[in-house]
Formats: sequence, C-alpha cells, structure tokens
Amino acid sequence: MSFTGDDLAESEGTRPMQRKMNTQNTQWLHTSPSRMDRMRRLRSMFLVLTLTAMPHRILGQEAESSKPLPELQGFLKEVRVRLASDSLLLSQYTYTQKVTERRLDKNGRITTSEEQVFEVYPSFEKGMTYLRLISKNGKPRSDREIEKSDREYDKKRAEWEKKLEREGTDARARRLAKEAEEKRKEAQILDEAMEMYRFAMSGREMLDEQPAVLLTFEPRSEYKPRSREAKYLSRIAGRAWICEEDYELMRLEARLQGNISIGFGLLARLNKGATATFQRRKINGEIWLPVQARFQGTGRLLLLKNMRLDTTVECTDFLKFSVDTRVQFHKVGK
Repeated sequence: MSFTGDDLAESEGTRPMQRKMNTQNTQWLHTSPSRMDRMRRLRSMFLVLTLTAMPHRILGQEAESSKPLPELQGFLKEVRVRLASDSLLLSQYTYTQKVTERRLDKNGRITTSEEQVFEVYPSFEKGMTYLRLISKNGKPRSDREIEKSDREYDKKRAEWEKKLEREGTDARARRLAKEAEEKRKEAQILDEAMEMYRFAMSGREMLDEQPAVLLTFEPRSEYKPRSREAKYLSRIAGRAWICEEDYELMRLEARLQGNISIGFGLLARLNKGATATFQRRKINGEIWLPVQARFQGTGRLLLLKNMRLDTTVECTDFLKFSVDTRVQFHKVGK
C-alpha cells in the first residue's frame, strides 16, 4: 500500500548487518507497469496495518474525553498536510517484514497458510528495493540460499549503477520528471480523497495511550470521481483514528461497499464486503510508520476461481537508512 534519508542512526530494534559510508546515492521506488502502479497505489490506501488496540483507560482519560472536540475543517486541513504514502516513509528505513497469507474455504476454515519473513533494504530507484527472504513457514533459509540471493541482488545493483554512470543529461531529466509526475499524481489522489468523503467526528478515544480523534468517512453520493483511483476509493467507507497531538493517522478501518474490477475484471476483482485495517505507530518518538496491515475478503485474480483471503503484513525492527549508505549484508551463519 511505493513504501530521502539522513545520517545513519538506529531507530528501533537491531539487525545483524554492517553498513559503511559511500558517496554513491542509493535511490528507490517500486517498479511495475503503469497498471500495477495503480493497483499498488490503491492497495497502499485501502490495505491495512492494525494492532487490535482496545482503548486503554488511564489517568486523565476522563479529562481528555470531556474536552471539546476540535473544529472539523481546521482539523482535516492539518491531517491532509501530513498525509503521505507510507512507501515513501518506509524508504528511509530498513526493517523486518512478516507476511502471513491464509486461504479459507466458504465456511471460513483455513485451507492453506504461508508465512514469509523478509529483511527489507530500501532504494528510491524503481525495482532496487531488496526483499531478502530469511525464513518461510518458520523454517530459516539455508546459508547457501541467502548468499545466492545476495549475489543476485549485488549483480543487479552493479548493473544499475553502471547504467546511471552512462546516463546522459536528457535521460536523467526524463527520469526525474517521471518521478516528479508520479509524486504529483499521488498528491492529487490524496487531495481528491479528501474532497470525495464526507467526514464526521465521532468522539475521542485513547489508542496506544494517546488521545485520538475518531473520524467516520463515507463517499459523497453526488461526487463524480476524476481519476481511476478515486473511482475505486468511492466504494470504500470506514473509520480513522487521528493522533490529536500530531494530526497523524494512527489506525484505519475500511470496508468495501461495492465490487472493484481491474481491467474489466480480467486482471482482478475484489468483492463487496472486503475489509482492511491499518495501524501506524510513532517510532522512536520521531516518525509515524506502518506496523501492521490486515486484509480479509474474497476476489478473483486473472479469471481464476474466487479466492477467500486473510492476509497480514507486520513491520518491525526499523533502522534509519541513509542515502549515502551502502549496505554490506552480514555473513549468514556467523
């Protein structure tokens, strides 16, 4: 649901790897054809990251709940200023990602389950983020398998660096212009989402021991979407918890109110009733990052039979990653 940098600094957790400073610039964004870009942008806004965080009653909660709620429009303006793609924020950090995918039968019973754990090394350049698979279904990959993956990635990066060295002024200008256009389109989608939805304040709750303003949102029936992504988003309603102090999204719960078809249903179809949750947390008192996402629903991919999925993505062990840092992967088995 893409997913810049300062000095190398630890943020949360540790990772068994070494870094050394280098003058080369590592840049990254996910790569895919334009249609897949749209799917990923949709997923990054609809897909989810939650901890089932029940409101905790602590001293002062009663006083917080008795405070008047902030004025809605002014509050929404502050929230919009801070809205950004989490793929961009995540590109500033290395982290561990665990993906658990369960397939269910029509009665909701699990038929298959797969768990994969990755070490994620970011890059702003398209296609250069490295998802280093370290275990599958609880079984660590062998040293030989990991070292082979590392060599393949190092080869790919070396080829990319040579390509950059040969890049002419015109080619570089076109590449940067394309990246700027993608960021502009993403900002447009967020702006349109703010226009499209009817927001209401439902109260104040304590979430992760912080006061959060609870917003409900639903699409305006009279609104005519201007973009393909907005058309998809116009079929989604839900609730959002916003940190009252930072105006940052803490939790999102969304439900699909109508079917979504991609490529006239030939590429993919997501059925009405699918749900998504999204949880973000302030890391090291500095930056809000996604920590868990969950998607539950039925759909179809490439005209295959309907699938009933329950997928969870968890992100942990964040470490600040500098654009002036070149990663040396740790030697496995040591």
